[in-house]
Amino acid sequence: MRHNKKFNHLGRKTAHRKAMLSNMANSLIFSKRITTTVAKAKALKMYVEPLITKAKNDTTHSRRIVFSVLKSKTAVAELFRDVADKVGERPGGYTRILKTGNRLGDNAEMCVIELVDYNENLLSAKEDKPKKRRSRRGGAKKSSEDTAATQPKKKEVAEPKAEAVVEEPKAEEVKEKAAAEEVKEPAKEEPKADDEEKKTE
Repeated sequence: MRHNKKFNHLGRKTAHRKAMLSNMANSLIFSKRITTTVAKAKALKMYVEPLITKAKNDTTHSRRIVFSVLKSKTAVAELFRDVADKVGERPGGYTRILKTGNRLGDNAEMCVIELVDYNENLLSAKEDKPKKRRSRRGGAKKSSEDTAATQPKKKEVAEPKAEAVVEEPKAEEVKEKAAAEEVKEPAKEEPKADDEEKKTE
């Protein structure tokens, strides 16, 4: 019976499973990200995160414990020298699993497991992105957005009116000139009428 035994055996015997996880942990420490199945990635996460926590305390004892698991001097040196410096401030959660879809042959669920502090793209995206606060009351935000949206429209409407006001005096000036010419013309005609009367006399 296997009551309350939740450990994933990954279809392997103990020696095979330990060797595989040790090899995957070495690859993760050297490459900073590897592609594998989701089940193996979850098992590796439980396997490698306690080792990274041990690497924060750089003593001979902790180095020997990590070496007994990884079986590689270069991996231990990399872990204690580079990785421990990067994750020194982080209180756990050193790895991230990103699912990438299913494998073509056997339809196994695949993913990428990576060390969180080494993904420069996501870190730069988080720094550039401003934090947004959500509140239950959206009225204040909506009203400010509405006023911002209506202000440019008012400006656009105001500009043609200003142009129309500029054009109207021109039309009035033209009418005044035409009226002035009409006034001048009858004055010229009156003397002509007087001349005609003189001629008739």
